[in-house]
Amino acid sequence: MTELPSLLILTFSPIRSDPRVLKQVELFKGKYRVSTCGYGDAPEGVDNHFALPADSRGWPSDKLGLVTRRYPRVYNGLTAVAAARRILPRGEFDVILANDLNTLPLALELQPRLGVHADLHEFAPREKEDDLKWRLFVAPFMRWLCRRYLPLAESVTTVSQGIADEYTKDYGVAAGVVTNAAPYSERDVRPVGTPVRLIHSAAGQRYRKLENFIEAMRDAPDWLTLDMIVMPNEPDYVAELKEKAASVPAIRFRDPVPYSQLVATLSEYDVSLVFLPPTNFNLKNALPNKFFEAVQARIGLIVGPSPAMVALVEQHGLGAVTADFSADSLRTTLHGLTAEKISEWKRAAAAAARPLSAESQVLAWQKAVEEIVTSQTARA
Repeated sequence: MTELPSLLILTFSPIRSDPRVLKQVELFKGKYRVSTCGYGDAPEGVDNHFALPADSRGWPSDKLGLVTRRYPRVYNGLTAVAAARRILPRGEFDVILANDLNTLPLALELQPRLGVHADLHEFAPREKEDDLKWRLFVAPFMRWLCRRYLPLAESVTTVSQGIADEYTKDYGVAAGVVTNAAPYSERDVRPVGTPVRLIHSAAGQRYRKLENFIEAMRDAPDWLTLDMIVMPNEPDYVAELKEKAASVPAIRFRDPVPYSQLVATLSEYDVSLVFLPPTNFNLKNALPNKFFEAVQARIGLIVGPSPAMVALVEQHGLGAVTADFSADSLRTTLHGLTAEKISEWKRAAAAAARPLSAESQVLAWQKAVEEIVTSQTARA
């Protein structure tokens, strides 16, 4: 019996709570001998796991190295890279799937026998471009990583077509697209409730301008409510939001739920608000998890004029697009809701659930890794 090829899924994230990486694990286990490297415990079903120390970091902190542009030193100073070098064998894996740009140099250094596939979750050189210090000091380091290492990957994927096009334009690499689609969920369409229940889930970060939701709901009619699930990324900001919302009876904050329960939780609602002001390049081109989770929950969507989301909303009839990213525009859209419209959107979500599921998207990863295995094996 021929031994399965070995595959290392490498990430500087907590794997068991990283939906995108978990999809990779689910896709490849059983087809390859899968090892994982990341924070926390091993995900279910892998053959081997290399746990990174919880206090190690995959982002640069060497200020002098960044200022003086001594980028090899900056990369070698990443504590997650140093930790991974201590525990990962060199030359032992057939293929490495490197998640995000910061793992790619390490993946190449580990000398997989057949090659590296890079899955880039953002457009790394412009990830935090709304922050002046990041733009001046970290962005040049990211551009250096792209120029030096992206051409060495056998293949590349990313999360949306706009981001893929930018990698091609700036660095000459052909990037495929694997959206952050949620796994297919078999469920019925629920009738529109009374009152109409809106939901928004987000990281609690100031640049996301979550106060827009509070302003949009300040004079909401009594047939409309909004629940917000906000992660405490910036605790002071989240506290400010809750204080502002205290005078808006239509808004309630609820605790985050585990990823495995998220779609079921969303299905209790009628419409998901996926409204991301384009404060940086990646948000402008975002096609986030929450968009696809709403489809699997069989609820409607209200999005801002983000190109990737607009295309899918219009193609499948999933919901409404606001005129712009202002609270006033969102308020106008919300006040125009009707049960008939929302029922239409829910039925459209049910029709789109299969084609917009993770199962249809992850085939691009499968094809990329298979091509590395077959083409390099044939050369040998």
